Amino acid sequence: MTPIKTTLTALTLAIAANASFADGHAAANPMVGGAEMLVERNIIENAVNSPIHTTLVAAVQAADLVETLQGDGPFTVFAPVNDAFAALPAGTVETLLMPENKAMLQKVLTAHVVAGDISAADLIAGARASSDGFFHFNAVSGDALSAQVRGNNVYIYDESGNASLVTVADVDQSNGVIHVVNAVLVPK
Repeated sequence: MTPIKTTLTALTLAIAANASFADGHAAANPMVGGAEMLVERNIIENAVNSPIHTTLVAAVQAADLVETLQGDGPFTVFAPVNDAFAALPAGTVETLLMPENKAMLQKVLTAHVVAGDISAADLIAGARASSDGFFHFNAVSGDALSAQVRGNNVYIYDESGNASLVTVADVDQSNGVIHVVNAVLVPK
C-alpha cells in the first residue's frame, strides 16, 4: 500500500471511529472539562470527575441529592459550570450551602433536573415545532423551563427569562443525560 493510501485509510478509520452511525450507535461521549464521561457511569459518578463542576457536586452533596441522582432515572440535567455559580451575586453560593438553607438549595438544584432523557435533538425539534419558537417543559422542582434555538446554539430559559447556553450537549449517562450550561437557572 502506498503512503498516501495508508494515510487515507487511517484518516477514514479515524473519522469513522468518531462519527455517529446511521444505525443509532453514537460516537464516544463528549469530554467535559477535559475529563472523560463514561456512558456506563451515572450522573453523579461522571459529575465528580468533571473539574468544571466541583461547585455543582458540592451543592448536590449539601442538598442530599446524591442518592436521587444516582437512581434509575432517567434524568436530564442542565449542569451549570463553576463559572456559572461564581457569576451569582457575592455570597449566594455560600448562603445556599448553609444547612439551614437546604430546602432552598434543593429547589435551585432540582430546577436544573427534568424527568426523562431529553436529547439536544429533542430540545431543538420541540422548539422548532412550537408556534412561539420555544420548547416548554417542567423541571422536577415544578419550575417552568424553555428551550430556544438561536443560530447553532440551544439556550435554556428559567421562569424569570434568564438564558443559559448549552455549551456541551448530550453527555450520556447510565441514568439519563447531562447538558452542560453556562449559567445557573434560578427558580422564582
